[in-house]
Amino acid sequence: MRDEFGAAYSNILLADQVLTDLGDKTGAEALAAGIDPREVWLALCRNNGVPKSRWHGFDKKKNSEHKDEK
Repeated sequence: MRDEFGAAYSNILLADQVLTDLGDKTGAEALAAGIDPREVWLALCRNNGVPKSRWHGFDKKKNSEHKDEK
């Protein structure tokens, strides 16, 4: 979550955003209820318009390779 939203905003999303895909629970409530963290992540992605190309995480190696090309 931090790679996509930043540390502070990730905490806010997890605590406050209600996810209809997960029975109107926040991400934190869903995790506490035993819902798979991957399902929580995917619900957050859908809810916040994250492009599907980033649903499986940020490729840090690829990003660092691009920095060398500058």
